[in-house]
Amino acid sequence: MELNKKNIVVLTGAGISSESGLKTFRDADGLWEGHRVEDVATPEAFLENPELVYDFYNQRRRQLKEVKPNQAHLALAEFERNHNAKFTLITQNVDNLHELAHSQNIIHMHGELQKVRCMETDEVFPWTEDLDSDSVSPTTQKSGTLRPHICWFGEMPYHMVEIGDALRDADIFVAIGTSGLVYPAAGFVQMVSHHCYKVLINKDAANNNPLFHEVILGNATQEVPKFFQQS
Repeated sequence: MELNKKNIVVLTGAGISSESGLKTFRDADGLWEGHRVEDVATPEAFLENPELVYDFYNQRRRQLKEVKPNQAHLALAEFERNHNAKFTLITQNVDNLHELAHSQNIIHMHGELQKVRCMETDEVFPWTEDLDSDSVSPTTQKSGTLRPHICWFGEMPYHMVEIGDALRDADIFVAIGTSGLVYPAAGFVQMVSHHCYKVLINKDAANNNPLFHEVILGNATQEVPKFFQQS
């Protein structure tokens, strides 16, 4: 397939990060690292037990120090550097592996582990260490006003207008390492224009397989570099 001079939108999910050894949110039994979703990933959970929620994300933030980008992350960054048209990378992941691979035009629709948000001012700040109720907001100088910059269940994903614009302009849409179960990301394949060519690269068949023109089954570390080496 000719990829040069095409507007390309890539969506990445947990499958690409898991190949770097990063634990993904949800286990086979539906628990998130031993916790129910309702206990650690909702606004209500944060109000009821903020220290548990802080600790859950602190542990995940620490994991980032133990992993590095894999060949799939690196292939996407290299392609973007050499690509002659618009390239947009939308990720459902809250890790920083795309940044470490030096991708540039990244949209984090579910937030970022290495950022926090002030609940009084709605400002977002870089944050690489542990966070708790004693942490002080850089803006208000108050404690107890910071929360993880994470889109929890029941909240609207971030940058949806920007994402919609990118999808409508796409000539090629590539979904990588995503199950096709989590919305709104699972519906992005239906938001592109009729002329857009749609590709899924996933370890296993996804829930929305029939919506793609091409489905490539295999590990992202092997299949993503092969796909993006086309010219």
